[in-house]
Parts: sequence; C-alpha cells; structure tokens
Amino acid sequence: MSDRQLNFLILVNLSVLVAAVALAGPTFVNTYNLQSMAAQVPELGLLAIGVMLAMVSGNGGIDLSGIALANLSGIVAAIVVPHWVSPDAAPMAFTLSFAAVALAVGLIGGLINGLLISRAELTPIIATLGTQLAFTGVAIVLTNGSALGLGYIEPLDDFGNAPVFGVPICFALFIVIAAVIGVVLRFTPFGMRLFLLGSNAKAARYAGINLRRMILVTYTLCGVLASVAGIIIGARTSSMKWDYGSSYVMIAILIAVMAGVRPDGGYGRVICVVLSATALQALSSMFNFLNISNFFRDCAWGLLLLIFLAVSRVDLRSWLPRRDREAGSAPSRPLPGAQCPAPGTAAPPSRPE
Repeated sequence: MSDRQLNFLILVNLSVLVAAVALAGPTFVNTYNLQSMAAQVPELGLLAIGVMLAMVSGNGGIDLSGIALANLSGIVAAIVVPHWVSPDAAPMAFTLSFAAVALAVGLIGGLINGLLISRAELTPIIATLGTQLAFTGVAIVLTNGSALGLGYIEPLDDFGNAPVFGVPICFALFIVIAAVIGVVLRFTPFGMRLFLLGSNAKAARYAGINLRRMILVTYTLCGVLASVAGIIIGARTSSMKWDYGSSYVMIAILIAVMAGVRPDGGYGRVICVVLSATALQALSSMFNFLNISNFFRDCAWGLLLLIFLAVSRVDLRSWLPRRDREAGSAPSRPLPGAQCPAPGTAAPPSRPE
C-alpha cells in the first residue's frame, strides 16, 4: 500500500470520527462519554489486532474465534479461580489469578488454531469457524447457558472501569500492547518474516523461514490477545456470558479492513487499527446516544465492511492525472557522471572486491 492510500484511509477514519461526534451533537462530548468510549475500545481493538495478524500472515488468514475464545477464557477463570482464592479475602490475588488462568486458556485456544492451520493444513476460515463453535459450545456447557456473575472485586473492577489521570486503565493497557506489537512487527525479524510470509509464501520458504512455526506463533498470539479482551470484558461488566459480543467478529474484521489491512496478506499497521477501532466505537456510541435501533447498526456495519473492502481493491493512482501516474512509475535516471553502455555492447563486468 502506498503512502497516498494510507493517508487516504487515515483521512477516512478521522472523517468517521468527526462525523460521529458532529451528528451526536454538542452534549455528546463530555468527560463521562469519552471515558466510557475509551473503556469499550480495548476489547474490540485487541480482537481487531488479532484479525490483523492473521490476515497479514496470508494464505487466506483470518481468526473468527476471537470473541468465543475471549468469553471462554473469562468463564473458565471465573469458575476455576474461586476454588483457589477467595475474592473477598484476597481480591488482588484473585484478580491476578483470574488474569493468569484466562491467559492460559487463550494461549491454549490460539495454539489449537495454529496447529489446525499449520499442521493439519486446514483453511484458516474453516479452522477458526470450527473452533469458534467448539469454544462457544464448551462455554455453554460450563455455564448452562446463563450469565456468570463475578461480583464486585475492587482491583478487577478498577482495571475495567477506573481512570488514571482521566484515562481508563484498560485503555492505557491496550495502547501499550498495541505499541509493543507495532514495534515487533516493524523492527524485529519476526515482523519482517510475517510480512514476507503474507506477501510471498514461496519466497519466504526459499529464504529459510519456517512457515509452520510462523503460523503457529501468529495464531497463538491471536489467542492470547483474545484472552486479554476476555479479562477486560469480565473486569468491565463484572460478569461473563457465552454469547457476549455476538457481533464482535464482524466488527473486528471491519476495523481491520478500515485500517487498510490487506485480506490477502502482507500488509497491516497497528496504529491504523487503533485509529479505526476508536472511530468505530465513536460511531457505535453515537448510535446509542441517538437511540438508533440495533438492527440498523448491524446493517451499517455490514455496509461499511463492503464499502471498505471495495475501496481496498481500488488503486488510488488511477484517480491521478496521467502525467502524475507516469512520473510515479517511470524508471529512475542514471546518476550524473554514470556512463551507459553503447547500443549493442554489453556492460563491462564488475571487478571482484
């Protein structure tokens, strides 16, 4: 993706953000609403980053099991941890244990996805759709289809809702996680290998990259991100339910596509995902503020997804004048003083160093 296309997508996301605020009216922008929106961004943003990583890996990569694994992680932690630690006697120990168990479940779930795709060689959309149903089924069995209340646990509740210097703690954690993943993708060998894998799997194989290991690590990381989203959901709502966020799969995909992530692999920027998640959450909050029907909201998400998928297929250079397009694709001129070989003669061989 060119810088021009990236700037265009950033402009579109900012336009969505500004339009949502403008349509909601001046009473919409206040401290409470801004903190409420910021507290809801992390769970969607983390799931969207997981979708982005899966898409970047190429080969039709996608993770449809994110919200199901997030719910299952929180449910398992809410069932298991009270047998070890009392939330009333040791709330901080309970909170840390809750997070540890949820992360372990997310890691195992992501590992299952990675093994199905890398070892069993299942198509990612089929593998993660199957695990989505499996994770949801296990969650239903564990809860008998009902909500599982956590009660008021001060450290856990503070993590999901309390602000520090006006910023919700969970949102600050989300920004830190996004920054770390962005640095890893941009400046480490893992990120370079992942982008090469998504751009050209054959070239990645010839470069000596272990493709199976890369896919396994990528989907395991997606599972861990989903479990962090599950921890935030439990902390923010003080409960876990097997069908929480039933539309989050589509919304996470929409956020990734809005951020310019290529569905066929090889490109994605975390900063754009964060911006898209914020813009979409502002739009969702605007719908709530104006009492717009949930059915219309789901329709809007679907239309936006189709529009951005179509836009991602358009080469913005085709909108430029012909002279500008030719200038952008013209071969570079030789450096001053460089001599070109005469017609019909071969260039002299370079001397060995």
